[in-house]
Amino acid sequence: MPLLRRSLLLAPLLLPALAYAADDPRMAERAVGSAKAPVTVREFFSLTCPHCARFARDTLPEVQKQLIATGKLRYIYEDFPLDRVALMAAMVARALPPERYEPFVLALLASQDRWAFARGVNNTEEIFKMAALAGMSRATFDATINDTKLRDAILAEQDAAEKKYQVNATPTFIFTGPDGKDHHDSGELTYDAFAKAVAEAAGSTG
Repeated sequence: MPLLRRSLLLAPLLLPALAYAADDPRMAERAVGSAKAPVTVREFFSLTCPHCARFARDTLPEVQKQLIATGKLRYIYEDFPLDRVALMAAMVARALPPERYEPFVLALLASQDRWAFARGVNNTEEIFKMAALAGMSRATFDATINDTKLRDAILAEQDAAEKKYQVNATPTFIFTGPDGKDHHDSGELTYDAFAKAVAEAAGSTG
């Protein structure tokens, strides 16, 4: 089952911040794959979600090889932080150059047990170690994690996703085909289940 969102995250923080997203290049779309692909998928994920980490490890490599690299699918990453640690990590990922976003996110998901859940770990310092490897300075890191406008923009987009797509768990996938219709799925999809959803969105079950 998908990990349910921890609603305590948003209650004290949510502001009408969508205007920030329009003006802030850090909130621009983070995607891989051809813009001409017949199917687009949005993955709503949290960097502290074990289900998201397992999907990234077990299914996403085949999706990248069979669907994204072949021009069949455009893959859009959508932040949906389940807690404050995930929110901080998402902010840091957004502050990196766009070409470093996906590698950083996948590295965080692959090492989740170390930086997010290890006993006695300092989450902030562990995230900084990863960010430093991606080329972020300490000054930029500190400024990023204290940037309330970036925080509020991420949370506002998360709230908008809940309202538009009824996202309430991670990972959630919204497949959109050539007809513009959205197909909703969630959980740790196998490659076969994911590919079937792509084919159905494209208008074919074959």
